Amino acid sequence: MTERELDLASRVADLVRSLGGPGAQAEVWVQHSELSLTRFANSAIHQNVSDTAVRIRLRVHVDGRTAAGSTTLIDRDGLTGLVERTLAAARLCPPDAGWPGLAQPAPVRADTAFDEATAAADPAERASRVRDFVAAAGGLETAGFCRTAWRAAAFVNSAGQSAWGRSADAAMDGIARSAGADGVARVAAGRLAEIDGTVLGSRAGAKAHAGVDPVELPPGEYEVVLEPAAVADVLSNLAVHGFNGRDFVERQSFAEPGAAQFDRSVTLVDDAAGTPALPFDGEGTPRDRLVLVEAGVTRSAAHDRRTAAEAGAASTGNQIPGSPWGPMPTSLRLEPDPGTAGAADAPVAGVPAGVAAAGVAAAGMAAAGPPPAEVAGPAADSEVAQLVSGVRRGLLVSDFWYTRVLDPKSLVITGLTRNGVWLISDGELAGPVRDLRFTQSYPRALAPGAVLGLGRWATMQPDSWDSAWWTAPPVRLAGWNFTGGAAG
Repeated sequence: MTERELDLASRVADLVRSLGGPGAQAEVWVQHSELSLTRFANSAIHQNVSDTAVRIRLRVHVDGRTAAGSTTLIDRDGLTGLVERTLAAARLCPPDAGWPGLAQPAPVRADTAFDEATAAADPAERASRVRDFVAAAGGLETAGFCRTAWRAAAFVNSAGQSAWGRSADAAMDGIARSAGADGVARVAAGRLAEIDGTVLGSRAGAKAHAGVDPVELPPGEYEVVLEPAAVADVLSNLAVHGFNGRDFVERQSFAEPGAAQFDRSVTLVDDAAGTPALPFDGEGTPRDRLVLVEAGVTRSAAHDRRTAAEAGAASTGNQIPGSPWGPMPTSLRLEPDPGTAGAADAPVAGVPAGVAAAGVAAAGMAAAGPPPAEVAGPAADSEVAQLVSGVRRGLLVSDFWYTRVLDPKSLVITGLTRNGVWLISDGELAGPVRDLRFTQSYPRALAPGAVLGLGRWATMQPDSWDSAWWTAPPVRLAGWNFTGGAAG
């Protein structure tokens, strides 16, 4: 596997040198990936699919001009055609005054967390987790997916940088429905063995039962407890629109390094070693732990070589091959409250069978899953229940969806709740609430004084991208601006 990707990348670099002349500079990214998905609806599996692909991306800089191209054809004709097309495109492009040059040779960490069993998982292994999810939901209608994926990637450039790495991951996302009320449970991990369908199905089922016959609430600002699935949406939007290096240099981002823009309890880290991410980016830059916010103070944005040069900084290894969005963190983690016991020293041995498997990531990765509470229900996790207990009047929110940016500079987002909202009264859940629309600045929701509590256990959440992960504990916030019901 190692020789194949590196060999392909080296062959493309040699072709650029041969066809483009000694002055041509090349960056070559080769990725071999396999994504396998088991989907279920109406409490039955209806699809098993697997997609395997090898993709090659080439960027050349010749005669002061830059162009990029890609192909899935890996024979000699396909590689030659890629190089010829890309060189021809470069000659038609305007001069590239901002060309930052190539990454110099640098060591890349080994892929010690790669799990062979996850990479080799078959449909039966995913189906067993679906079966457990459906059974644990107690006869409710269920739907969702269980997926496994692995990637092997190589990078070569004309400056002598050469890197290879691989990653594997698994995720499960499911809902249970009772009389029109949905409950959700989802988790991502570096190993399929860490995902327990029984735990997830029982959580989703309990939340669906507790969501029946919701009431309508008037719009307004409410104190909220956000479960990790909802926090994941906050993190993904902060990543795409806030800590994005291109938005930062174009002054479209709220990020101001050195400013105390967040509550002191907020520390945000992009840590590829803490997720199933590859250890280098699309420019061959090694990915290290990047602190974006430290104890409320913004420290950095995520950069590739071009945005780093514009910002007078160094690349943070966040270039995404083929992405039009610009460099961004894709392994963003909201550090949990260290309390008296943090994620790293969670008492996993004392957690009943299955619960640890639902949330514990590989050593050095995300965190132990929340310990169970005494009773089932929407606040069954003791972490969530503890945060709820401090709220006089507010809302417990499971999940956000269909979130869209209204103002990129202040990162005002509009979206909807889904999969369960409950009114909190004097520290207890008073009953389910109909879905609400919100309009909220995400940085302001996390501003100084606005974060009233963080859980001590963080869980990794899957994203619709197959190579982005968001890790977070539940969060208690002083205010969230709800502007109407789901219908308007």
